[in-house]
Amino acid sequence: MIQFGHIEFFWAFLLIIVFIALYLGYIVWKKKAWQRFGDPNITGRMVILKSGSRPFLRFLFLLLALTFLIGGLIDPEVGSRLEKVKRKGIDLYIALDVSNSMLAQDIKPNRLDRAKMAISNLIDKLNGDRVGLIVFAGKAYKQLPLTTDYSAAKLFLSAVDTKIVPTQGTAIGSAINLAAASFGENDKHNKAIIVITDGENHQGDAIAAAKAAAAKGIRVFTIGMGLPGGAPIPINKNGNKTFLKNQKGKIVITRLNEKMLQEIAAAGKGAYARANNASVGLDKILQRLNKIQKHEIEEKQFTAYEHRFQYFLAVAIFFLILELLLVERKPKWTNKIDFFGK
Repeated sequence: MIQFGHIEFFWAFLLIIVFIALYLGYIVWKKKAWQRFGDPNITGRMVILKSGSRPFLRFLFLLLALTFLIGGLIDPEVGSRLEKVKRKGIDLYIALDVSNSMLAQDIKPNRLDRAKMAISNLIDKLNGDRVGLIVFAGKAYKQLPLTTDYSAAKLFLSAVDTKIVPTQGTAIGSAINLAAASFGENDKHNKAIIVITDGENHQGDAIAAAKAAAAKGIRVFTIGMGLPGGAPIPINKNGNKTFLKNQKGKIVITRLNEKMLQEIAAAGKGAYARANNASVGLDKILQRLNKIQKHEIEEKQFTAYEHRFQYFLAVAIFFLILELLLVERKPKWTNKIDFFGK
């Protein structure tokens, strides 16, 4: 297992691209300067001690030194001791609607982005709980299996958008069924599903799916994304921003199906919360989740990490020394060779 002590220094790798661009620019400038001075075939033979490959090698050594120096700053840490640890928590799947209607901006900046921010805040508040992510539109897909790696969960969450599921629709029932099947067969009293959606154009029997999940001891919570008045669905058409229209040319208004989401939560023995511009409602759901019986789970994880930055710094110093020892001029013994001939 590898982790990084200072991931904020990853941006420094951009310096490598900058240095390569500057070096290539210098090569082009130098070539043009030689051409202005005279015929390159003649001037090249006159400067007999000038090496063609050594300047490139010096640059290469500097580039490698910089690369390993940045690697040292990032401070890779390798897991050195794997132990069994015990934790108490629940298993939670978040099913997030990524259909185009979630782009509506009645909740700022839009329904989907606001939901993602709220989920990220929820993950920050978890302690010992396992969390997984399911995305759905016309179909449901498991984006992330249950994990206690909250950093990984937030990374997967950041990649979610409406393009991740090609089929449009709102398959809430499929999302609930997929989540229920993904929990496994351990304790039946420590599982929950949170469905975050506007509920519009839903497919399948979501209420039946919630009842089936509740029968397995899985509580289903719902959060309605959208305001009663609804909002148009923004789209990008030929590079221009406009709104989705129906076959009659009228702008489509997407509205929250609150009644259906309340029925799903009731069938799943959970609770319903409606989002607004002040709150998404996850705090209310989190309070309910904290009341769910938490069980003790034993798992293996790394409990000790060893720093490896010193190896990267040593290699960086090695290449710096090589660069200092390598001069651009050819050795003096090359003077004895008659380059021009007789």
